[in-house]
Amino acid sequence: MDIHEYQAKQLLAKFGVNIPAGEIIYQPHEAVTVTSWLNEEEVMVKAQVHAGGRGKSGGIKKCTGQEEVVETVEKMIGMKLKTPQTGDKQKTVTRVYIEKAHNIQTELYFCVLVDRETGGNTIITSKKGGMDIEKVAENDPDSIFKVKLSPGNKLLNHHARTISYELGLKGAVAKKAQKNLIGIYNAFEKLDAAMIEINPLAVTKEGEVVALDCKASFDDNALYRQRQIADMKDENEYDPLELEAARHDLNYVKLDGNIGLMVNGAGLSMATMDIIKFYGGEAANFMDVAGAATPQRVAAAFKLIYRDSDVKGILINIFGGMMRCNDIAQGLVDASKEVGLDKPLVVRLEGTNVEMGMDILKNSGFPITPVPTMEQAAKEIVELVKKN
Repeated sequence: MDIHEYQAKQLLAKFGVNIPAGEIIYQPHEAVTVTSWLNEEEVMVKAQVHAGGRGKSGGIKKCTGQEEVVETVEKMIGMKLKTPQTGDKQKTVTRVYIEKAHNIQTELYFCVLVDRETGGNTIITSKKGGMDIEKVAENDPDSIFKVKLSPGNKLLNHHARTISYELGLKGAVAKKAQKNLIGIYNAFEKLDAAMIEINPLAVTKEGEVVALDCKASFDDNALYRQRQIADMKDENEYDPLELEAARHDLNYVKLDGNIGLMVNGAGLSMATMDIIKFYGGEAANFMDVAGAATPQRVAAAFKLIYRDSDVKGILINIFGGMMRCNDIAQGLVDASKEVGLDKPLVVRLEGTNVEMGMDILKNSGFPITPVPTMEQAAKEIVELVKKN
């Protein structure tokens, strides 16, 4: 789960991380109160959306004086923001963060993320903050410094000293940086984060070290013990279909293709996406109905995929273990009646009562094509979608 920049900063502050003074607003008239409270000559006005690259797209402005702040906020709230990370889609700005502007001397990069290879955590830092770290890594890989921590290990003082040295910091500034780095890492661990990225971590002309921006993502599976973070979820930032899937406890991610997929098991889901791609198709979603694929959940998943206007055909690939294939088939037929199925539907079932399940599909009266193998299913749905 992702949260907004201002929410991430509020969390970091509780761990002793230095952040700029600021406040979130939802209406332009609130800008007057916030700017009066900040009492700064210059402030930053920042659109709050779940996407990077806001500054390049007009979503971050430095303003001088209350009049300019109010004028900027009026333009920003309600604007459609398109950034390099949103792709062709736009994000509607519903809230704006106003914070103190700093005199920046140096911009650094600092990120903590879960290391899938080791099961521990990896810290990535660079002297070249404020830039796209992917481009920095590609064009100047020597400027990237990494620290890998084994599972259960903490970020200790000697780690923080090494990192600050690699970032070229010395003296009092280095000590301030070390305090911030340890605070960020502690927040990462205590809050069950998947990633916390500070870009830039700035050194000001006054010798302060400040987290000027923050992007944070959290492990969905740990939200039951992180209620404060779970309550920060902004549903306006999520695809409506993904929200509906979450309500039915379905693992669903919207993609850019036109073939809807419903599969049980993450491994089988990935394999199905791969074979669709191999035969020239593109998946419209990742959908894992998981182990407990009851007829009700199968029907709910099917209707959710069907509602996606980008979907031109659907492939079902389910192994019926504890759940019988005839129950899965009946759930699909019932859902087809509800939606008035008029899109190609290819179904590959395997497991308990598979013959009964195939008979139900064949005699349904709907445009359903039952097939015995995954390869045949992939070929069939790609061809049917191309014909449509």
